[in-house]
Amino acid sequence: MSGAEYVGRFAPSPTGPLHAGSLLAAVASYLDARAAGGRWLVRIEDIDPPRELPGASADILHTLERFGFQWDGDVVFQSQRLERYRELLADVSPHTFFCACTRKQLIAARERLGLGGDQYPGTCRDLKLEDGALRFRLDQPEGFVDAIQGAFAVTATSDDFVVWRKDHLPSYQWAVSVDDVAQGITHVVRGVDLLATTPRQIALTRALGGKVPHFAHVPVLVNSDGQKLSKQTQAPALQPDAEVAQLCAAFAALDMPVSSASTPDELHDLWLWAIRYWDAKRLTNKRKIPFVAPP
Repeated sequence: MSGAEYVGRFAPSPTGPLHAGSLLAAVASYLDARAAGGRWLVRIEDIDPPRELPGASADILHTLERFGFQWDGDVVFQSQRLERYRELLADVSPHTFFCACTRKQLIAARERLGLGGDQYPGTCRDLKLEDGALRFRLDQPEGFVDAIQGAFAVTATSDDFVVWRKDHLPSYQWAVSVDDVAQGITHVVRGVDLLATTPRQIALTRALGGKVPHFAHVPVLVNSDGQKLSKQTQAPALQPDAEVAQLCAAFAALDMPVSSASTPDELHDLWLWAIRYWDAKRLTNKRKIPFVAPP
């Protein structure tokens, strides 16, 4: 594949500062794009106001710059595209229906029917309601082959998921799919915790008339309790003035061991080495990596 055909992206949510787990995902997506000679875009997924922190978007972009990431084009902010998300709902209307169920009602229905996760129990599928959360009808979710995790089979017979929330905001699934199509994303490299949501995005991409990207889900960093390193598990923010050491720790977690450089002046050479050395196949079938704090 020529570089002109590769378009990747990193799409953080501004719910707090970047931590080692988010750095790992950013590094993997960046290296995969640059090793292929492709473009790497940054998108801020700021469509969940109750969870967002003031100033987090600017902090994330500043942190990426400190670590030597260089993105292509302008940063896209999802909060500036709400009208476009709303307009495109008409394009998938044959596949959608309104659902008036509360969270409590859905939990009770799943328990009664023996459904797992957030699988939809079908309560409002055929009621032809005119208000509520808008769900996408997904009768036969598609399996796919992930570049790192291998074949992913879908076992659920139905998985009707929300595309437009009751509070008149797009769901993550809808916004990310619309933007990936709009930006011509060809490769999605992200954490394995999002693996199970991929069939939803494949279905939305097809319904929007877009080309389904190649997916590669990298392992996630976990703490000493085996929990994914995240803001919810109190993952510490990336430290300023220690970029080289933290990058080296991310490279090591991606099975790219490198001796820690001594000064930030070596960031440029460190990235050049990593781009030449990158090979996603080293991560095949890995799902979790214990977090080791840099010295």
